[in-house]
Amino acid sequence: MEHLTSTFQPETLQEIFKFVWAQTAKKRSKEDSDEADPEVAAAGAGPSKKSRGTNINSDALKLSCEYLRLFVTEAVERAALVAEAEGCTTIEGTHFERILPQLLLDF
Repeated sequence: MEHLTSTFQPETLQEIFKFVWAQTAKKRSKEDSDEADPEVAAAGAGPSKKSRGTNINSDALKLSCEYLRLFVTEAVERAALVAEAEGCTTIEGTHFERILPQLLLDF
């Protein structure tokens, strides 16, 4: 029997990436305008930066979804072990807080 696993929707993850890219671009343009030399800006000289969109390859998007699924699954499993060791029947935020430092180092 084939093992079916639910995963994150690629469209959802792509929208998250686009949002982060837009925020990063906005931050960079603000930093660039703050650092621009007023004399150079007035003369119209200086390096030009083309504004281009950022895209993600469909295979890279699928891989990102799988990576995120594995990360979340591993986090839940580790938090469940901590909860079980404490005698709890439910996983709480404190269990995640305890496993996150090592989880981030492992991934």
